[in-house]
Amino acid sequence: MKTATRLMTAVLGIVLVTMFVGCPKKCVKPVAEEPVVVPPDTTPVEVKKPVELNLATIHFDFDKYDIRPGDATILQNNADQIRRATEGGRSLAITIEGHCDPIGTSEYNMALGMRRAEAAKAYLVRLGLPTSMFSTISYGEERLVTQDPAQYELNRRAEFKTQ
Repeated sequence: MKTATRLMTAVLGIVLVTMFVGCPKKCVKPVAEEPVVVPPDTTPVEVKKPVELNLATIHFDFDKYDIRPGDATILQNNADQIRRATEGGRSLAITIEGHCDPIGTSEYNMALGMRRAEAAKAYLVRLGLPTSMFSTISYGEERLVTQDPAQYELNRRAEFKTQ
């Protein structure tokens, strides 16, 4: 009985090994097809240059999201650039990013960053730009310009990114 069990186990083992290992599969090489030659399109295509804007960053006072008079001038210049870029019928998507210094909790800074971005957006909309052109996001204290406490005012900002 022990011999029959050992013999059956050995035979079963050999069968399983041959089933799994088996013969190697044949590699099927793809047949190289001749490339299809498409005649060049003869219709002229108007190539538009990408919009190059140099939108300036504005800054805020500590724990504030009010637009300061000097930053209002910067926003006016940004609005003029955007108007010139869209005069030719081009559409722009601009993201306004709100940033804070690391003073305060993360939750508070995220909310303050959003209020700063929304304040900048509202100002640009009051200058006559369409609200659909802008989206806002807050990075709070996640993307600091400096970690030097003497220069924290550089972190309190709104940046403008075009897409």
